[in-house]
Amino acid sequence: MRLTIIGCSGSFPGPDSPASSYLLEAEGFRLLLDLGSGSLGVLQRYAGLYDIDAVCLSHLHADHCLDLCAYYVARTFHPGGPRPRIPVYAPEGAASRMAQAYGLAEPPGMADAFEFVTLSPGSRGIGPFQVATAHVNHPVETFGFRLGHAGRSIAYSADTGESAALVELAREADLLLCEASFLDGPGLPRDLHLTARQAAQHAERAGVGRLILTHLVPWNDPARTLEEACGSTFSGPISLAASGQSLELS
Repeated sequence: MRLTIIGCSGSFPGPDSPASSYLLEAEGFRLLLDLGSGSLGVLQRYAGLYDIDAVCLSHLHADHCLDLCAYYVARTFHPGGPRPRIPVYAPEGAASRMAQAYGLAEPPGMADAFEFVTLSPGSRGIGPFQVATAHVNHPVETFGFRLGHAGRSIAYSADTGESAALVELAREADLLLCEASFLDGPGLPRDLHLTARQAAQHAERAGVGRLILTHLVPWNDPARTLEEACGSTFSGPISLAASGQSLELS
């Protein structure tokens, strides 16, 4: 199983990365986990535009889903004709939300390009991956993910405040890709995002093998983000996500 970080900027694209998007590959199958603002352009450095087999959207905030509009254009208006439909696994209402974002009439909205499948907590197969989903703690319906293949596993927090469900979803995963939007400080809003220290605490409670901090908001100092996470009790490797970073779990 191969993970390539397409975008890891939190809330809006930064100077060095688009917003959230992650490419998972196994057995020739390519799954996109989120497709946030600016990510479609960078994706083309690492995969053919029409080589994506499925998309999963964790939630319907623009920094996690908006480039599905651009992908709709690319798949619909190709000079050789529309490309075949692919599934988009997303929270309820995604088809309507994305049609509205692009100003499309419903029906058909984007139905000629994408088959929208409504997510719910549980487990399903998507290509060669076993994918578990659970609700995490964010103001809109948001799903965390755990993707398994050939005995290895990656958990993804999506956007969340402190979440017992995330700890269970990530239990003993090889890798936790966890948001770290906030730095320690007074007056942080509850039930919205994690600090870097809280991300590491979740990793510790889940017993994961490795932690990669993502959803890195451009106005934060990356060195301080890493320092605060490393000051926790999590004893495994901790690193910052970077656009273009790729790793193999085998």
